Amino acid sequence: MNNKKYLFDNPKNVKLLVRALYGSCIVLFTMDLIIHRHTYHPWESFVGFYAIYGFLACVVLVLLARELRKVVMRNEDYYDIKDMSVDNDITKDKNNDQVIEEKIEKRLDERRKS
Repeated sequence: MNNKKYLFDNPKNVKLLVRALYGSCIVLFTMDLIIHRHTYHPWESFVGFYAIYGFLACVVLVLLARELRKVVMRNEDYYDIKDMSVDNDITKDKNNDQVIEEKIEKRLDERRKS
């Protein structure tokens, strides 16, 4: 068994990282109040605009990815069935779909039993 300790296995390191992230957020937010920006659009001059914009962009990205998953997702055994249909004894009967399906089901049952 691997007993090697990694950097974030220690809770102190995790707390330190979280505090560093909070600190950087506070510094960047105060810089947003102090530094003058040359904006092209009026909404860019709102305090915290880029933070809100970035957060909303991430939320939209996650929601779109959830919907895209429904389109792209395949069955768990999608590639297993495709690989089994390449076998010689199945491709001989490629004109008879029912025989192919029976052989695939038989092989799947054999795999499930073992």
